Amino acid sequence: MLSGHDVAKYFLAQTNEEAGDLMSNLKLQKLLYYAQGFNLALYDEPLFPESIEAWTYGPVVPEVYRAYKKYDSGAIPIPEDIDFSKYDQQSRELLDEVYSVYGQFSAWKLVSLILEEEPWKNAREGDLVITHQAMKKYFKNQLVNADE
Repeated sequence: MLSGHDVAKYFLAQTNEEAGDLMSNLKLQKLLYYAQGFNLALYDEPLFPESIEAWTYGPVVPEVYRAYKKYDSGAIPIPEDIDFSKYDQQSRELLDEVYSVYGQFSAWKLVSLILEEEPWKNAREGDLVITHQAMKKYFKNQLVNADE
């Protein structure tokens, strides 16, 4: 199983700085949430083991957030120590699709989308942990609605 840090590095490696792509910690956290949610919906298992919490501006993987906190709201550099051999084809396809669909949006656009979604809203009313069960249910519904 990949770690949240592995998934973060994969997304960071997709950014094209020459094209003006910049990845802030805020945006990275939202992509981690979408990757976890769609992996749960499609494959009935988590992509990474770390928990996701419902913070004020959306979902956050605390361990990954802390690793990149020093960049504040600025761009996180592309990692030089990424080992692409640890990503199987299924994971790569999922991460590429999530980045293709959601990576085009600004961090604040992603925040505005997520603050309307049930997993985040329900966790804000509880213990702040966005459960795998809540994400799986919500994202399965998104996939069904997309097919209609």
